[in-house]
Amino acid sequence: MLNRVAVLSDIHGVLPALEAVLAEPDVSTAERIVLTGDIAAGPQPTQVLDLLTGLGDRVVWINGNADRELLEYRRGQRDSIPDPIAPWAAEQLREDHLDLLGSLPQSLSLTVRGLGEVLFCHATPSDDEEVVLVDSRLDRWKEVLSGLDADVRTVVCGHTHMPFVRLAHGRLVINPGSVGMPYGRAGAHWAVLGPGVELRTTDFGIAAAATRIGRDSTYPEITEWADYFLHARATDEDALEAFAPRDGRRHAP
Repeated sequence: MLNRVAVLSDIHGVLPALEAVLAEPDVSTAERIVLTGDIAAGPQPTQVLDLLTGLGDRVVWINGNADRELLEYRRGQRDSIPDPIAPWAAEQLREDHLDLLGSLPQSLSLTVRGLGEVLFCHATPSDDEEVVLVDSRLDRWKEVLSGLDADVRTVVCGHTHMPFVRLAHGRLVINPGSVGMPYGRAGAHWAVLGPGVELRTTDFGIAAAATRIGRDSTYPEITEWADYFLHARATDEDALEAFAPRDGRRHAP
């Protein structure tokens, strides 16, 4: 059983945000650092992967849809990716990075003090692109949580880049938010598990980070990308409006 677990989701290749979170005492001392997917699709993909692999077995990796898309693009299994920066990011990856991404599980479980068996996934337990939101109807939650063992009382997911904690059919559901591409509020968002749940935000120098990313990344639209995502120009209202059709609510009776 683990006493403290740090959860980092949706880093999206933003090295300054990742470094700031890794320097947090509750991350540096955590028994495990769980990455709930979408790790490298962003402006500094190789630097982020190299930093995380250097941390060894303390890091637990989970595949996200963006990670899968990078690998599929490089392996010739698709010729485009919806995220404009992703094809560029895919081309930066070395073979060892691709091998790593290809080995990642879709979900895994850890036992955490105070929370019992915790299932970690990217979007939902069965799909890396499904959408569930803090205000998704209970019938939707029933759909995405069906099939889980009764022993799983806590589910941690990412994907939508907005932090929340809620109960759904007796299970605690946690989204730590996004380290590198937050929606609604700037800062690097993450969570600490054990014995309870704490949502955290790490502030880092956005102006300096944008300058550094602009210097280090060769992505052609990097200035605009860094300004938009580091400053969280997309509000939570914008994000919820964009995601809402994908959680089925507009087809609900």
